[in-house]
Amino acid sequence: MKNLFFVFVLFLACSTFVFAQTANSPAKTGETVQPSSSPSPAVPQPQTEPNTAIIETSVEPTNVAPRYMAKNAPARIPRFESAPVIDGQLNDEVWRNAAVFGEFLQTQPGDNVQPSHPTEAMIGYDAKNLYIAFRVKQDRDKIRATVTRRDNIFNDDYIGVFLDTFNDQRQAYVLFFNPLGIQADGTLTEGRGEDYSVDLVMESKGVLTEDGYIIEAAIPFKSLRYEAGKNKNWGIHIFRRVKYNNNELDSWMRIERNRSGSLNQAGAITGLEDISTTRQLEINPSFTVSESGRRSRFTFNQDPSGRFINDGIKAEFGMTAKFSLTPTITLDFAYNPDFAQVEADAPVTSANQRFPIFFAEKRPFFLERIDIFNTRMNVVNTRAIVDPDIALKLTGRRGKNTFGVLYASDNAPGNYSLDERESLFNCRQRRLTNPSLVCGIERFVDQNADIGIIRLKRDIGTQHNLGFFATTYNFTERHNNTAGFDGRFRLSPKTVAEFQILGTHSRRFFYDPDLDRSLYRTGNGFGYSYSFERSDRNLFINLNGVGRTRDYRADVGFTPRVDTNQHRSFIQYQTDRDTKKKIIFKRLNNDSVISFDWRGRSQNWQSNTQGMLGLQRQTFVGAGVEFGYERVFESEFGANRTAFRRGAFFGEDSERSAQRKELYGFIETSPNKKIFAFVVVSHSWGQLDYDLGAGPDFPRVSRAALLNPNNPFDPGAGNQFYIESTLRYQPTSVWQVQLNYNKVRLVRNDTGKTAFDDNIFSLRSTYQFTRDIFARLRLDYSTLSSRLRPQLVFGWTPSPGTALYAGYNDDLNYNGFNPFNGQFEPGFRGNGRTFFIKASYLFRKSF
Repeated sequence: MKNLFFVFVLFLACSTFVFAQTANSPAKTGETVQPSSSPSPAVPQPQTEPNTAIIETSVEPTNVAPRYMAKNAPARIPRFESAPVIDGQLNDEVWRNAAVFGEFLQTQPGDNVQPSHPTEAMIGYDAKNLYIAFRVKQDRDKIRATVTRRDNIFNDDYIGVFLDTFNDQRQAYVLFFNPLGIQADGTLTEGRGEDYSVDLVMESKGVLTEDGYIIEAAIPFKSLRYEAGKNKNWGIHIFRRVKYNNNELDSWMRIERNRSGSLNQAGAITGLEDISTTRQLEINPSFTVSESGRRSRFTFNQDPSGRFINDGIKAEFGMTAKFSLTPTITLDFAYNPDFAQVEADAPVTSANQRFPIFFAEKRPFFLERIDIFNTRMNVVNTRAIVDPDIALKLTGRRGKNTFGVLYASDNAPGNYSLDERESLFNCRQRRLTNPSLVCGIERFVDQNADIGIIRLKRDIGTQHNLGFFATTYNFTERHNNTAGFDGRFRLSPKTVAEFQILGTHSRRFFYDPDLDRSLYRTGNGFGYSYSFERSDRNLFINLNGVGRTRDYRADVGFTPRVDTNQHRSFIQYQTDRDTKKKIIFKRLNNDSVISFDWRGRSQNWQSNTQGMLGLQRQTFVGAGVEFGYERVFESEFGANRTAFRRGAFFGEDSERSAQRKELYGFIETSPNKKIFAFVVVSHSWGQLDYDLGAGPDFPRVSRAALLNPNNPFDPGAGNQFYIESTLRYQPTSVWQVQLNYNKVRLVRNDTGKTAFDDNIFSLRSTYQFTRDIFARLRLDYSTLSSRLRPQLVFGWTPSPGTALYAGYNDDLNYNGFNPFNGQFEPGFRGNGRTFFIKASYLFRKSF
């Protein structure tokens, strides 16, 4: 309750500050990072007409201004007297008055040379919208355009803008469109790259013509955060991607390869005055109906194999809301939000893993302005907030200050399964006759964790910033607080430096390897991170490091390892690109890292040298060699040995180590608009097997385990074979199929036995009936877990926040083992399944 009161007071203070600033301030109205070529997993669809027929037209723009805007001064954007119709035709009279941008340059693979085709962009505005149009010339049969979901356009040709609406050269909106007008929208943060999790409400339409394509778009100002008015500039980049021609990238502004950064090379627009300033309220209720089944260990006949239970129909209501206090400040609220994953995380091999695996955030509430909370050390990882009852977030910008505050009450830590609750009930029944009996989870059941985050950043000059952050996590017998500072400094046009330092304070259980038990105590930790990066025309250098002490904990963040210091160097040289040659460019890089603990003991080192050739038709071939060393200590696995107790490792040695060598090769190709293929094959000598075992099919195979399965761990070196591959086929403009196959096999040297062998197959198929309606099938199967996970989803997503999904998820064992008695089960056996229907609708009201 104390933390809840603290967060309430903090929100009250921030809100008072915001309104005070608003009342006392004048009203404000009115590689170098390049567009990514990788698909994005975002799901919601654009707001536009459901008709996605490819329309042929030869309509030319009506007398657009013949003179292109100058690049060396801010381009003044004219105000439209009437709104154009967004139909992809460019035949409205108002486009005659638009600012016209032309004379693009090819920046990839060429170096500011003439592009293969001409491009024009037109921009205007009125009180409510920013209007952007593109007229693109290209041979019709070479255009890559598919009917796809929002943010999944990067296998097509596309065109769009970076809009730096605060002109601070730090962050920009990313708005791209494929030739059919399907949108990909997100943000670009310098030093962090692009994030396509942001979904803006806007309207767009694209039309294929005989000699290219035309796109029109209307972006409501109320969908953006911005500063506008007299003498206010916005930074702007205009980019066009041409897939067939070696992934050509054309830019309105000149991009210098010997300069680090993208937004610091942007052009500028001005003249956005007398914009209608409103406070925007968005309410997004959702309703989910589901029916689930699951395995349970509790049976009526005491069957040790358990039984399958249908839990019946369940209905849940949730709501998120957003209120724009000003054009730059937003308050978000969520009540019992429906955070069910419409698309689950991709399966990964968990065998021989000592540290947690990071999964990116996908949930819309937390994705909103997640860039504010991101830091080098992942001190904030919102997936630590698993299932909040309520969440509140205030984010925004005032002048040179950017801030974010978040509070969540998470019921996941105390939300135990029905089987666990039934065990607790049985324990309580037994305690009636044995009062001293302790029921382990009793004090945790139905308790919530209180989570809070504060983030502040201040711009210094035009190229630097300093920041402060603090987090708190409080649950029964688990309390954690962190605080620290970070910064980013552009030392020269080619050089950028970053740092982060923080302290942690915890009151929780810590495992003590000397006592071989966990102690409830106070632990204080320290962490640091740094990066020094220099980008030149052909040479790129990055030096970075991270360190965390033994008692470092960041429970609101993601921590892969503690008691470590890791220092890394990455050096890459790439030749100039020449599209007339078979080998367009050559690339050579080295990635070296060394790690040691806070007592100075080495943990590992490795040096990876890789060469790559860039060929015609978007084909890349490469190979590499890596040398390394790894050392592990028994205190990382369990108890330290004493004169009276054996340690976590078998035998007389309390540590293990191995020299490692790896050879690998890879190829990636996208020769036409239907096919994409990628494969990497690797073989390692001296890969440590940690002797953890990998399930019933692959028990521990060390010499110690073969003598006695209950013997301590006996890590040892082995040979590892690895394959990662993807094949994507697009037979039509509306149907796509993708197959992924990954394999990892490790064979120990000392016993010659296989420690584990995992083969993961993932099949994804999407049929896009229209740009708003789709059907998606996904099948994941792992030979290690013997689990098959099918998922079928039908969706209608006409605009961000408005959607209807109907789907089925299943979890099956195939020739696997019973989770309760460990016995082999032939054929298919169900672990759990869910049928669901989810509906949401976005209500918007301006004040």
